[in-house]
Amino acid sequence: MSQVYAARRTRLRERCNAGGSAAALVSRPANVRYLAGAAPHGAVLLLGKTEDLLVCSAPPEERPTEGRPDDSLPVRALPGPGGDPAVAATGLAAAQGAESLATEDHHLTVVRHRAMRSVAPRLRLTDLGQAVEQLRVVKDEEEISCLRIGAEIADQALGELLESILVGRTERHLALELERRLVDHGADGPAFPTSVGTGPNSGRRGHRPTDRRVEEGDFLSVCLGATYRGYRCEIGRTFVIGTSPADWQIELYDLVFSAQRAGREALAPGAACRDVDRAARQALDSAGYAEHLPALTGHGVGLEIDEDPQLAPAAMGKLDACVPVTVEPGVHLPGRGGVRIDDTLVVRPEADGGPELLTITTKELLAL
Repeated sequence: MSQVYAARRTRLRERCNAGGSAAALVSRPANVRYLAGAAPHGAVLLLGKTEDLLVCSAPPEERPTEGRPDDSLPVRALPGPGGDPAVAATGLAAAQGAESLATEDHHLTVVRHRAMRSVAPRLRLTDLGQAVEQLRVVKDEEEISCLRIGAEIADQALGELLESILVGRTERHLALELERRLVDHGADGPAFPTSVGTGPNSGRRGHRPTDRRVEEGDFLSVCLGATYRGYRCEIGRTFVIGTSPADWQIELYDLVFSAQRAGREALAPGAACRDVDRAARQALDSAGYAEHLPALTGHGVGLEIDEDPQLAPAAMGKLDACVPVTVEPGVHLPGRGGVRIDDTLVVRPEADGGPELLTITTKELLAL
């Protein structure tokens, strides 16, 4: 893996050199981990003029949630508590003879930026922008393998929950049980707060579980994800509790299922992100549910649960191969509930079989 991290740093250095900076300071934790293999709390990565350094406030400890630092990357721990690794790294960049330093202005606070200026007043600070986030969009097969394992863990946790008794249990209880099962099956932890919605809460994107209890005839919508070696996936499903679904539930479910299938089938290298959103949104729009739809149909995943690209009506850009994304259309009807179906897939060319589905729990409307 050392060669992988070194190659990533080389690509970033080439971008910095093209922009006129001989050094760069990466402070956003997910970006640090992408380039260094680990992101100890508060650590920053200096791509120096003469040497790259992982600068930490204390010696890094190997933890599943932090990763393992690249063995070939020197680690510099600050001598005492209270120091700021970003400020220290700025001083080190100046000591290496750099005249300019590209920084992640979208992550740094104003106070931190001023402190960095004060320690090296002759060093010109420029904006690195989202160069690292752009490098992270296309995943290598090792990254996709971590996502695939995370998806298997999430599928397993959800499948076990569906085999248990659900009526009478609260949304909060079910969410906590799912998160425990994720860890039991090898996840670092949940990829995001698990969402469980019943009855009028079902189908609501990002719903925070409440003490509402599951009742017969409810829609039950679940959205969860596992983190595995830092990589985060997502799955969402909707079920009916206890009895055969009502006609309106079947109709709504079939519409959302058709929309989700259209979005999945539109995933291909070169496809415009807005066209994928349009494909999923069209069936729901034409059925009169336009005002009940979320702002986007899906998004990229990786070291963060919400990455580029965004699959939304105004999204710019096109998809590349080996980009993992979610496709997650849904409809929520206030006071009644709704349906959400969410998968994580990897964009693949048609010659390789088309989009690779990572989350495989059935999308059949089950009565539990």
